[in-house]
Amino acid sequence: MRARPKRREGLRALLWLSPWIAGFSIFFVYPLISVVYFSFTDYDLFTLEWAGLDNWRYLLQDERVLISAENTLWLVVFMVPAQVIFAVAVAQLLTKVKAGAGFFRTVFYLPTLVPMVAGTVAFVFLLNPLGPANQILSWIGISGPDWFGDPSWSKPSLTLLATWSCGNIMVIFLAALLDVPRHLYEAAAIDGAGSWRQFRSITLPTISPVLMFSAVTGVIYALQYFTQAMIASRVASGATDSAGSTFTPGYPEQSLLTLPQWLFHVGFRDFSMGYASVLALVLFGTSMIFTLILLRQFRKAEEAHS
Repeated sequence: MRARPKRREGLRALLWLSPWIAGFSIFFVYPLISVVYFSFTDYDLFTLEWAGLDNWRYLLQDERVLISAENTLWLVVFMVPAQVIFAVAVAQLLTKVKAGAGFFRTVFYLPTLVPMVAGTVAFVFLLNPLGPANQILSWIGISGPDWFGDPSWSKPSLTLLATWSCGNIMVIFLAALLDVPRHLYEAAAIDGAGSWRQFRSITLPTISPVLMFSAVTGVIYALQYFTQAMIASRVASGATDSAGSTFTPGYPEQSLLTLPQWLFHVGFRDFSMGYASVLALVLFGTSMIFTLILLRQFRKAEEAHS
């Protein structure tokens, strides 16, 4: 008799979960299985032929995969920490502001509302060799670089763009910092702890869940980095969409070629959907690995502080 109520509860739970299960199956499981299948085929949207492991073998021979993977890894290693550190620093400063706090919070959040394409074009103009940024640097005797035209400066320029538009992360950190109990700081100050010690021993452990969230989402975002790099390359190179345009992703010298850009080029320019599916699976697997590593490291850090 007890088995029936449990069975009814299980069916009722499945009924309530059915919209999520249906959405998960249709928009995640089915596309993932399809991509795995297409990765073993020669598919160009019109014809479909079984190719076996040919696409996976070509992955090991494709030089642009290595270049795009290195550029994407650079963004993960440098751009994500810079964005998180800058957002934490701005949020920490805003917690100290008393007069006009709402105004300053709005000012730092506004760049997030700027469309990606417009913001990237504006940054390429500002960091033009003859643009306002280099003119200001020349006033203090510094010869500014060719920001988006020099391979050694192109990715740092995108990092500046990312830190400028980190208002959404800043707002999350601001809420977390304002939620830290004030009495902990007061007790630490009585014990003689300075500002840095308070930040390291009180602030960071308290906001660690938000740090974990920002790091994980930032890494996933960096691994999917597409729009800003593509627009910056196109605008800096002076390419157009007119017939005969010789633009290739990654200008200058493939320094801004990210893995999503190469995936897009292979799939929607060369119409090699089978090989594009291989690149998509590599990108998905890399995102999973980075996410698991970050979650494990944050879990170890929490256990160490507890």
